Amino acid sequence: MILTLSSHPSPLGPLLIVTDGAGVLRALDFADYADRLHLLLARHYGPVTPQPGDTPPAIAAALDAYFAGDADALHALPIATNGSNFQRAVWAMLRTIPAGATWNYGQLAAALGKPGAARAVGLANGANPIGIAVPCHRVIGANGALTGYAGGIARKRWLLAHEGAALL
Repeated sequence: MILTLSSHPSPLGPLLIVTDGAGVLRALDFADYADRLHLLLARHYGPVTPQPGDTPPAIAAALDAYFAGDADALHALPIATNGSNFQRAVWAMLRTIPAGATWNYGQLAAALGKPGAARAVGLANGANPIGIAVPCHRVIGANGALTGYAGGIARKRWLLAHEGAALL
């Protein structure tokens, strides 16, 4: 598989974007978390070295619209990733959480039909290679605390506030 790595500006710092030959989004992370991005790529695709390239125009436009205030702009982007069936189910369910809403890990597990799997959901959430577009930032602790975001809690708080979520 040939993957392309590009960068795109955001109010939270540069984003790293990995796409395949069809322009499908395969990974998205903050530039200061490049090591995590490459680790997740290796876990999902084996030994790959993305080639430098340009961000596909549709992805750039969707990111720009999202950061300009259209919280749903990323929803229509085509995404694909490898991972276990459970991980992919968690990531698909994350995309159903509306902008401005938050769920806790237990709610996400229950929505998947696995009410006792909150920890497994948390692990899958943490292994999400497509940040922001697969909105793992919308998952919070059962007590409402902003927990466990790979881009850092300050970014999670910013993303949720940007989307209009009510925060503690």
